Amino acid sequence: MDEEKYIAEYYNNYDEDGRLTSKYGQIEFITTMNYINRFLKKGMRVLEVGSGTGRYSLEIAEKGFQVDAIELIEHNIEIFKSKITENCNIDVRQGNAIDLSCYNDETFDITLVLGPLYHLFDNNAKKQAISEAIRVTKKGGIVFISYCMNEATIINWGFQKGNILDGIKDGIINKDTFKCLSNPSLLFVVHRKEEIDELMEEYDVKRLHFVATDLFTNHMRKTINDMNEEVFQTYLEYHFSVCERADLIGITHHSLDIFRKM
Repeated sequence: MDEEKYIAEYYNNYDEDGRLTSKYGQIEFITTMNYINRFLKKGMRVLEVGSGTGRYSLEIAEKGFQVDAIELIEHNIEIFKSKITENCNIDVRQGNAIDLSCYNDETFDITLVLGPLYHLFDNNAKKQAISEAIRVTKKGGIVFISYCMNEATIINWGFQKGNILDGIKDGIINKDTFKCLSNPSLLFVVHRKEEIDELMEEYDVKRLHFVATDLFTNHMRKTINDMNEEVFQTYLEYHFSVCERADLIGITHHSLDIFRKM
């Protein structure tokens, strides 16, 4: 598949750990972990689909939870495995988000899908990944799904980086709606909230939170990286106070849909 080829080429040369450990990148990680920690309870079993180099899986396993992780890119798996310590109860395997047949129905208390929906361009593939995540989650369990969002791409890639006119000319951006018309060669598919709502309509789930995990952060990276610790902590407090506000969510680069399987 062309999609898998493009994804492999990208992640073989991308420092995902570096992104999440930079000061501005920490906000997405801290926010996501904050919400995961709200649902973690002793004895739970967690699955991470599209685990990358293991940043989240390792954090959860270090807390004493049994974690299963499945990742498409072998390069990421090698890095992930090199970080596993004797304190971590983690099973890592290679696989695809749209086929979790290696796991039985209703196995996991929490299922994390924190990257695969960035790269699934076909609606049927998106729905298959969502369906599989729900299938392997226990009734009453919690599913987390992350998305890349449209308006941050228009602002940063389009206007700030000077690509807006070429994007419209090349058919990457709809000239009337300013919706990004992503394709596999561009690697990332971006969404608007109403599109995510449409995807979720057919599932028997209850949404608990819809979170802007980085909100303004990627629009002001230098400002955040230059903050001293006191100002950074104040920014985090502000971020958490507004990251679920419906009037602000659309500006985030990454969103997090959190729902319960009914």
